[in-house]
Order: sequence, then structure tokens, then C-alpha cells
Amino acid sequence: MYQIKSKIYLDFDKTQKSGICNYIRALVKQNTEMSCDEILNKFLEDERYYLELNASRFPFLRDFIDDESFLKDTSAYISECRKYYEYKEKQRPLIEAQKEFEKKKRKFLQEVKMSKEAPTKKQLYYYDRLCKRYSIEKKDVESLSKLDLRNEIDRILNEHTGDYEDTD
Repeated sequence: MYQIKSKIYLDFDKTQKSGICNYIRALVKQNTEMSCDEILNKFLEDERYYLELNASRFPFLRDFIDDESFLKDTSAYISECRKYYEYKEKQRPLIEAQKEFEKKKRKFLQEVKMSKEAPTKKQLYYYDRLCKRYSIEKKDVESLSKLDLRNEIDRILNEHTGDYEDTD
């Protein structure tokens, strides 16, 4: 898609070309169920309508809208945009799987880091308060890592989650 941009709309300046390309790309993205010709016709109808009202965002198209090279360039760009979005849609499962893998990797690396760090004062205090609340004998936390203490706190909370629900 990016290669075609240098070959189309040679009569437009950089801003005009960018504006029209962005608009067409958004139009293609919104109308993926339509064919290239239907999208082109929709674009042309809309632009002619707005040019008649003098409310077009592309007033410079008044001189080019019926030009053969403009129609050819627009059709080629719409075709490239459709190919791009179809490719992107086919890649979606791979991208999602990659994101999930990266998420698991970050979690694993965080746990590795936590396993090498000493528990924080907040963790120690929270563990102490939980042991008092549930009348649990404290373990020796000096030898535990941040990860081990977190897992111990989670275990205590999971064992005693039903304590508050039964009192209602």
C-alpha cells in the first residue's frame, strides 16, 4: 500500500494527497463488505454531492473528479487498501497469539524477578495481619522471597474467602 502512494495523485501537493489517501483508507476500512467499484462509486457520489453544496473537505477535487487518471489512481488505491485490510484480517490470529505469548512471558519474567527479591514491608505487614485475623501460625518469612510470600498470602486468602460469605 505504501509503494502505490508514490505513484498516484501526482498532480496533488503533499497535504492534498495525504488527506485524500487517509479519507479513502478510512472509507475502505468502514466498508469492507463492499467491492472496490462500489467503494469508488460511493466516494465519487459523496464528493460530487459535497462539491455541489460547496462543503467538500477536498475542494480541489472539483477540477479532477472526472479526470481519467484520477479515477484510475483512486481505483488502484482502493484496491491496495482492500488488500492491506484483508491481509491484516488474516494476520489477526497470529497477532493475538503473539500478544498472549508476550503477556505470559512478561508474567514469567516478573515472577523470576520477584523470586530473587526480599519481601516488602507492606507484604510482611499484610501477612502478619492475615495471620492474626485468621489465627494462623506464622511461618518463618525471613527465608521467603517476594514471590513466595505473595503465594502464601494468596493461599491464605483463598482458604478463608468463604468466612465472610457465611456470616450474611
